[in-house]
Amino acid sequence: MAPNATETTSLVKGNNEEAENMKKLKAYQPWAFFVTFGGYFMAHFSRKCYSTVKQQLQETAGYSPLILSEMDTVFMGTYAAGNIISGKLGDTFNPTTVLAIGLFGSGICLFLINISLWFDFLSFSLTLGNFFIIAVYFLFGFFQSTGGPVGTAVMGNWFCDKKSIESRGLIFGLWTCHQYCGDITAALCTAFVLGTGLDYTWAILVPALTNFAWGFLTMKLIADPADIGIITPEVAIRLEKLKAKQATQGSHVVDEGPAPITYAAALQIPMVAQYAFAFGFFKLTNYVLFFWLPYFLGKHFDPVTANLIASLYSVGMMPGGIIVGYVSDLFGGRRASVIGVFMAMLFVFLFVFSFKSEELTAIPLLIMLGIMGILVGGPNNIITSAVAADLASHPSVRGNNKSLGTVTGLINGCGSITASIGLLAVGPLQSVFGWGSVWLFLMGCTFTGTALMASKIKDELFPAKEEYSEVEANLAV
Repeated sequence: MAPNATETTSLVKGNNEEAENMKKLKAYQPWAFFVTFGGYFMAHFSRKCYSTVKQQLQETAGYSPLILSEMDTVFMGTYAAGNIISGKLGDTFNPTTVLAIGLFGSGICLFLINISLWFDFLSFSLTLGNFFIIAVYFLFGFFQSTGGPVGTAVMGNWFCDKKSIESRGLIFGLWTCHQYCGDITAALCTAFVLGTGLDYTWAILVPALTNFAWGFLTMKLIADPADIGIITPEVAIRLEKLKAKQATQGSHVVDEGPAPITYAAALQIPMVAQYAFAFGFFKLTNYVLFFWLPYFLGKHFDPVTANLIASLYSVGMMPGGIIVGYVSDLFGGRRASVIGVFMAMLFVFLFVFSFKSEELTAIPLLIMLGIMGILVGGPNNIITSAVAADLASHPSVRGNNKSLGTVTGLINGCGSITASIGLLAVGPLQSVFGWGSVWLFLMGCTFTGTALMASKIKDELFPAKEEYSEVEANLAV
């Protein structure tokens, strides 16, 4: 195996693959996609359903806006830390078990919130009621964090053949639509509950029950093809290493499977640390637009129009990952370059916003925000899926499929921490210097995130001759 192979190079040449192994692998891939897609769908369905009944939690249950805000803050903190922890757990223990625990735990937390609402804990003690719901949401963040890194690891285990690696961007781009499907379903579920006159707590109970149901389904998921005797490229490399060991140390040496990678080793994989910080700045841009757009637009339009315009940004994010993934596949997995182009285009849109955002009418805003959703959503979705899978396939960790969860968790967790801290600057900026300063701040975030990927973009655009030939040779097999 040439040392200059890139992340998207197939792990082993496919001409030695057994036809039966490939048949079994391809037959199970749709099921692995479906179950992991559904697991992450449930995560977004759960957290979005809670946010859709915030008004009822305040007006009917009696929780103050401060407590609801603290719940969000606590959730974001534990969710960020949980991503880093969950990724490592998924690489160390059975990923299926970790995913199922996340689903069951999320269901229990939502059920406990309902119990506090049914029995009106606030009426017994204001302190007890507030502490209970914040404590539950503290745990909820940890349980919710399992779907991303561990689900990505399972996807990487199954979509490891040469054809899947060549189409990795498109596959993961489609897979990351789970979050938007979950958000939309949550809005529809709440609308149905409130529209039919049911108690609003049903909007929290339904995702609790569906999390339990999907947890039982997930327990049946096979996390790794090797568990049922399928010889994947990763397993083939391990067997080659085993034969080499047996030749020098004796036939008593057995394959104990790959050891999970450490955090330090994961950060030593080229570009993991840079992507983790770059993703933080990209995610901060997304968070600012997602959380603050309705507030900004509400100052210039009526509430219905403001929410309609803001929704176009979210709608644009769904196809963003598919577009970036597909285009990067067309260019041989040069994802950093494609992401860089998208960020450069976003920079231009933010520049226009910095001068004209308060003068634009509804139609131009609809068009611009829809496009900006694609430009932001594409890189955000693909970095924590296809890019993470590329990085975990680096030559330094070949033959070790116990790295993808840790790599994904580090990127997602560090990104969430960076974004959460950056959000603190938005309120003071817009109140003191106006909204133009917020758009300039996001331009700085976009530039900084892209600059962190500059070395990778350079390597993709101007590869060493021998490195490029190796990529082409592997993909041609």
